Amino acid sequence: MVMRDESLMLPPELVEAHAIGFDYRDGDGVDFEPYDSFLTVGETVHWWRAWTGNKTQDAPGFRVFGQDGTGGLAAFWLIRRGEPLRQQPVVFLGSEGEISVVACDLAAYLWLLAQGFGPYEASTYPQHEHDPQPVDRLLQIAQRYAPSAQQTPADIVGAARAEFPEFVALIDSASR
Repeated sequence: MVMRDESLMLPPELVEAHAIGFDYRDGDGVDFEPYDSFLTVGETVHWWRAWTGNKTQDAPGFRVFGQDGTGGLAAFWLIRRGEPLRQQPVVFLGSEGEISVVACDLAAYLWLLAQGFGPYEASTYPQHEHDPQPVDRLLQIAQRYAPSAQQTPADIVGAARAEFPEFVALIDSASR
């Protein structure tokens, strides 16, 4: 029997949503490869130091749960002290410098996915040409787990950026 580290286990609604899969549609769809578990703290610190070029700094509270095709990472940012993981914002840290808070919490993130946006697409919204295609199974998951959180992608991304305007500056200050 294989024992799993419970601290690396993703929330069940995230596992269920990610299990649906994402259609890249030759670049017009969602570019996202979810992980089966969170990266370990050691893996996250190793990535952070390489990504920022700052070999002395630890990653500022990220729980990484997936990546896009170029290696940009999606994570929960543990900024809300004392709040559960589901209440933490979701961020994207791209390999090409895309840096954004994409959802205020897991509920909002589920609605982004349901409406055809992955972390990368949300991070580049509205500049990036994207043809979002809602996914019925993801809509059902969002309605089941977060019925009162339904918003448009523009409202979800706008609220996240408005609540956490310091995120980009924090990341920029850590980079060398």
